Amino acid sequence: MNDQISQIAERLRGLREVLDLKTEDIARDCELSAEEYRLAETGEHDISVSMLQKIARQYNIAIEALMFGDEPKMSTYFLTRAGKGTSIERTSAYNYQSLAAGFMQRTADPFIVTVEPKPSDEPMHYNSHNGQEFNFVIEGRMMLSIDGKELTLNEGDSIYFNSKIPHGMKALDGKTVRFLAVIM
Repeated sequence: MNDQISQIAERLRGLREVLDLKTEDIARDCELSAEEYRLAETGEHDISVSMLQKIARQYNIAIEALMFGDEPKMSTYFLTRAGKGTSIERTSAYNYQSLAAGFMQRTADPFIVTVEPKPSDEPMHYNSHNGQEFNFVIEGRMMLSIDGKELTLNEGDSIYFNSKIPHGMKALDGKTVRFLAVIM
């Protein structure tokens, strides 16, 4: 089990216990299946950033508190130097680097997302979350599937979309892809 995922799972359990909620309560409040949330709390299942964002927004806490165990402290500005964003690897093929982890009460969550190539027969993971999302490809090529439409994004391309619609992506050409994702 990935140590970072097990730490997130522990923070999810702690939040639920502090709020005196059942797993079914969080699942209902955050529009998740009870099984999906239960698996997240075990630490033996991949935990999506979109799930953490739903929980953080629902219970008015910073997403960093769940992801990194740290609360943002800045309210005027927060500077992230190149390659220095707070990073979390959810699986061996997927890494998020937060670019604004220290800024309080953000209205958007910007990340540099790195996706390693996977075998072509591996199914794509889809997720959805409230709000909107902006993706800008920095390096490589990726396929983004939104509501059954497959779009190829090349270096320099960007897309803005309704993130309530199920979406998923994968690296193309057997090469790593890096993109800026801004979740609003």
